[in-house]
Amino acid sequence: MKKKLSSTYTVTNFSSTTKLADNVSQVPVGSIETICDKVYNPYEHRNLQHPNTFSGALMHLLKSSLGTGILAIPSAVAAAGIVVGVVGTVLTGILCTHTIHLLIYASQEICKKAKVPMLGFGETAHAVFKHGPKGVQPFANFAKNFVDISLLLTYCAGNAVYVVFITGNIQDVVNYHQEFVADWPLQYYILMLLVPLVICCQIRQLKQLVPFSIIANVTMVTAFLITLYYMFSGIGEVKIEDRKLFNDISLFPLFFSTVLFAMEGIGTMLPIENSLSKPQFIGCPGILNIAMSCVVTLYTVIGLFGYLRFGDKVNANVIEELPNTDIAAQVAKMCVATAVFFTFMLQFYVPCEITWRKLSPKIPKNYHNISQIVMRTLLVVFITALAAAVPKLDAIIGLVGSICFSTLGLFIPAVIDIILNLGENADFGFMKWRLLKNIFIVILSWFALVSGSYYAIKGLIED
Repeated sequence: MKKKLSSTYTVTNFSSTTKLADNVSQVPVGSIETICDKVYNPYEHRNLQHPNTFSGALMHLLKSSLGTGILAIPSAVAAAGIVVGVVGTVLTGILCTHTIHLLIYASQEICKKAKVPMLGFGETAHAVFKHGPKGVQPFANFAKNFVDISLLLTYCAGNAVYVVFITGNIQDVVNYHQEFVADWPLQYYILMLLVPLVICCQIRQLKQLVPFSIIANVTMVTAFLITLYYMFSGIGEVKIEDRKLFNDISLFPLFFSTVLFAMEGIGTMLPIENSLSKPQFIGCPGILNIAMSCVVTLYTVIGLFGYLRFGDKVNANVIEELPNTDIAAQVAKMCVATAVFFTFMLQFYVPCEITWRKLSPKIPKNYHNISQIVMRTLLVVFITALAAAVPKLDAIIGLVGSICFSTLGLFIPAVIDIILNLGENADFGFMKWRLLKNIFIVILSWFALVSGSYYAIKGLIED
């Protein structure tokens, strides 16, 4: 057993995760101390130089889930209707929270088996397959690479959406005050945003991003409050009969993929959890449950009243419905731009960490610093170029949600939980309800993938 562990899990294998959380493990993997533990507790071996606090982790988690997607929820409710939109938003939030629980639990359980302090998303998938039944063990490397590639593509595309959000709101405010630039295309603003993004994305430690997450949360809440003011101020003029309780069933995939994009932040969950020195992430109440309760409540309120106020033609970015002539509306748009800018820095951590993990072994250590700078710069350039190429916001959101987050947020955690519980001592509960539940999640992810992608691509082609 000792030999197997040391060959499969080395410090090199999970050093990328420990670096992401600014952690240094002081207990060698596979040592006598770890192997001889009767019950291995990963948290006891997380000797973190800069551990994150409960509040700091909560700020990060809120920021990873309270992104640009919340401003698209009114358009999602418009696509589904009031009843399906409200109920569907709550159920999707519960589903997303559950699959995150599955991933975190699997990571903690496999850390005990492998006797390592922490594992990243891809490493968790690798370890679960490696310690699973013999039939799935050969797929361990494929599982890891599949997760890494999915994360890389998902967060590059998601950050491209952020760039479009930032520049779109800035463009509205600038055009009102400076009419001579009204004809400038969005790409000009994206190009100007490139420099500050490159500079700020050179921050390498998750702990150092806590102040920026706080700023982002404060500015985003300010924007929400102003938006809610405009929603409620004119809602008395709305005739409820002009709003649909149910909409065309063919638009449900668009609703589901949009809400999924808005709520999912699964790629940042393990880095945040790995930065904690105590088991505070899941459980009751737990960081995850507190954060997601706030997220689901805000999404439901914004979605419902945004649709009631602005109707079927509500913009994919509801902030754009606010009147440019009002100072409060301009403040809201600049607050959103600021919040999303700092959120970009947190979400950028995921593709950056994956890319650096692949490149760093091939680069001499004395060139690591300059290589990190170049790599981060090129990644930001690639993401902004992607945003400039496809600046249509609602189509990008639908496509990213249906392809990327259905895979990462639903399919992979469900499969990981199935593999984790397979074997001689398999326990899926009464009448194997846990297995049936996971199979349902897998089918739901396929539905979102196929139908959501179809309607998103159709929207791109038609426009």
